Amino acid sequence: MEINHKEILKALSHVDDPDLKKDIVTLGMVRNVDFTEKSVGFDLVLTTPACPMKEMLEKACITAIQHFISKDLEVKVNVISEVKNSVFMQGALRNIKNVIAVASGKGGVGKSTVSVNLAQVLAQSGAKVGLLDADIYGPSQAILTNTQEFIPGAVPSEGRTDLMATASSFGLKIFSIGYLVKPTDPIVWRGPMLSSAIKQFVQDVDWGELDYLIIDLPPGTGDIQLTLSQAVSLSGVVIVTTPQELAVADARRALQMFKMPSLNIPVLGVIENMSWFQTPELPDKKFYLFGKGGGLLLSSESQVPFLGSIPMIENYSNTSSSELLPSSPAFKFFVEIAGSLVRSLAMNSSSNNNQTT
Repeated sequence: MEINHKEILKALSHVDDPDLKKDIVTLGMVRNVDFTEKSVGFDLVLTTPACPMKEMLEKACITAIQHFISKDLEVKVNVISEVKNSVFMQGALRNIKNVIAVASGKGGVGKSTVSVNLAQVLAQSGAKVGLLDADIYGPSQAILTNTQEFIPGAVPSEGRTDLMATASSFGLKIFSIGYLVKPTDPIVWRGPMLSSAIKQFVQDVDWGELDYLIIDLPPGTGDIQLTLSQAVSLSGVVIVTTPQELAVADARRALQMFKMPSLNIPVLGVIENMSWFQTPELPDKKFYLFGKGGGLLLSSESQVPFLGSIPMIENYSNTSSSELLPSSPAFKFFVEIAGSLVRSLAMNSSSNNNQTT
């Protein structure tokens, strides 16, 4: 049978992106269409390698071609990714496409562990990812990534000779105040010094090209959060809490801070950590040690996405340094949450683009 380019695009226009609510042709996700009498091939361009809808979209494309053109056609879908800019930076950050802050209202909810594991999952999907430890008083990413011995020397880059190098671990580019002070030295700084340090970490570090820069914020609503919000064009913020009522109350304050008109930073969603406890001996039994449903409640009342829950799992510590591998019992939870996060980011970016056009 005779096939043409127009027919192929028309068939694929019946495939919608479930999040953006538009067809993949209109969204520019179909490229390099090639065809013969017996086959059709094209690139399906996703906005992130961590797209949770990858297989569903691929199957939908094959079904559309065979349904609207011919069931006998061989359909070859080459799935690739092209992470889009949600922010536009200058200087040392100009090659970073998305900057996502991870925040919490109080300490001890596992925010730093969530940050490093989300960063790892995104990197394992094929994205270029950086991790900035912005918790000046209580830095933990050097320990969590096993980079305590790293010394950040100067790197000539971006036309400068004074940029500091990043550590490398788990496929991530990492920077922390922990590289600049001894582990036993207390950091006793007032607001102006904190602000200066944060600006230096984002402006004077050789981050290079990144699809995502994950920023591990300190708990609370203080100088560092305000400085970072003013110094960096954040793509959005993720709020981490436990189900406990006290943790949710503090997380609520943190979430509302980012919604203040003076900041107006998109809240991409809520993650509930330490949601329940399970043991290998009782795999079907969940023990809700800190209550139940606090994160979901915060998400609902604030009208922001609920990105998912992470349980406490035996032999998985929130304070030890380890690489998040597919064999880890926590891996599947972070994969699901990372997928929800990139979906929320894409929907937010699309909404902003529609408002400006």
